[in-house]
Formats: sequence, structure tokens, C-alpha cells
Amino acid sequence: MKYRTIGPFRVSAIAYGSMPLSIEGRPDRETAITVLHDVLDAGCTHIDTAWAYYTSGGEEQYGEKLVADALESWNGDRSRISVATKVGHFRCFNDAGQAVWDVDGSPERLRRDAKLSAEALRTDQIDLLYLHRPDPKVEYEEMVRALAGILDDGLARTAGISNADPDQIRLAHSILGDRLVAVQNQFSPSFLSSRPELELCGELGLAFVAWSPLGGYRRPLDKDAFAAFQQVADARGVSRAQVILAWELAQAEHVIPIPGSHRSETILDSLKAVDLSLFDEELAQLP
Repeated sequence: MKYRTIGPFRVSAIAYGSMPLSIEGRPDRETAITVLHDVLDAGCTHIDTAWAYYTSGGEEQYGEKLVADALESWNGDRSRISVATKVGHFRCFNDAGQAVWDVDGSPERLRRDAKLSAEALRTDQIDLLYLHRPDPKVEYEEMVRALAGILDDGLARTAGISNADPDQIRLAHSILGDRLVAVQNQFSPSFLSSRPELELCGELGLAFVAWSPLGGYRRPLDKDAFAAFQQVADARGVSRAQVILAWELAQAEHVIPIPGSHRSETILDSLKAVDLSLFDEELAQLP
């Protein structure tokens, strides 16, 4: 396994995004624990979860509790594993009865949920705590200063922000300094609009953690965007997922994709991308 860094943490170059194990369509708990154990056994050392990873109307913080259970029952070296979680998002139903995501970035809610996250993860100090998403009802600076207070209280060791634009990244960096270690934004061949944030993270010395790195959770793939990756995969005799993730790793040393999966087979295949080096001529065919 190859490694990269998120602040003080040495993490596997490909980490694991646990959302598919926690929300609608999730596998049963025993299967989910098995997937997490298999990921850890394969050498993945960074697990990403969130306060909001649960089904609307279901047990809140299901995903955080699942990760805690998996780590507690795992036979490996827990000291090598870092866990990131996120606050500011929650699940509910809209007026039409549809399961949706909503946001509450008020300082009071952020502080409350950070404490609940630490409890769910069974830790005194969260490794990495992200603001999950900007709340249009709250000034972003107010949200970041609430995150700073959470750090000051020792409830989290390091901080990150998610779904942030360049101005928000610069603002957070000006307030948090070197306690800000990561930005988690969507990035994939079919979602390239976050490249400015990726590049800014490199300038500021931050990890860029790519969510939905394989094109989006349960969404149809953009065939045009992925056609060139399939061609390289066919020529190499590997999966398209491996080529996509290897391409993302080749973007810069501070990029860390976090693919998710319901099944061990697919995520274990994805983790093999750390050993796939793309040739210059192959990279030239890709975005």
C-alpha cells in the first residue's frame, strides 16, 4: 500500500468512504462490518464517515456507530487508523415524504453534533472533523470559528471543510491556520469543476480528498467522460475503476480519493489502483 498525508496522519493513498454502508440501500450490518474489516485488512488506513450517514427517519449517526463497531471488533493495529467525520448535515423527509439531506451550520448545532460524533466514535478526540457543507443561513466565517472553538476545546485534533469553494478555503485557512488539513470536494472525470480547489489545496499544503471519485453515487455514468478510461482499462486488463483512481492519484501528491462500495469485491479492486502507474501516453488520452 502506498501512503500520503492528511495533516499529521499517514494515510493510504486511497481511503474508504463509508456512506454506501449507512444510507438508503445499505447492506445489513453484518455485511457492512465485513466490508470495513476487509478494507482495513487490505491496508486502507483512513475511514471517512459523517454524522448524517443514516437513513431518513432511522437511527441517527448510524454510520459513525458502524465504523466504531468495526474498529472495535477488528484484529488489526487500531493505532494506524485515522477516522474522519463531518458535522452540519442531517437527514429528514421533505413535504412530499421524500428522504432528503438538510443542513444546519449554526454554531450551537455544530458543537452539539461534534460532541455526539465523538461519543458515537467512542473517542475523546476526533482525528479529523469536517464542516460537511456550507449553510446559506449562516455566515461561513461563523461556521469556521465554531469549528475553531471545537478544536480549542480538544474535541477534534484537526479540521477540514467539505463542498467548499476557493474563497471559503482561503477564509478557513486564514482562521484555522495549520489546523486546517483537508478539503473534501467532489472530483471525478465527470466532475472536473473542482479542479481550482484541488490546485489551491496544493498551494496551501492541504490534502484534497475526492468524494464520489468514480462518478457519483448511484448515478448513471457519463459514457463520454469515461470512454477513454475504459479504453486504457481494456488495454491494461484492469478495471475502469482502477484506471480512474490511478488517474486521480496522478493529478498531484496531495489528492486522496475516497471511493465507497457496498461489496468487498469492488472496493478491494479499487484499492489496487495504488499500484497502477499510468504511462505518459495514457495520461495524455485522459482529461
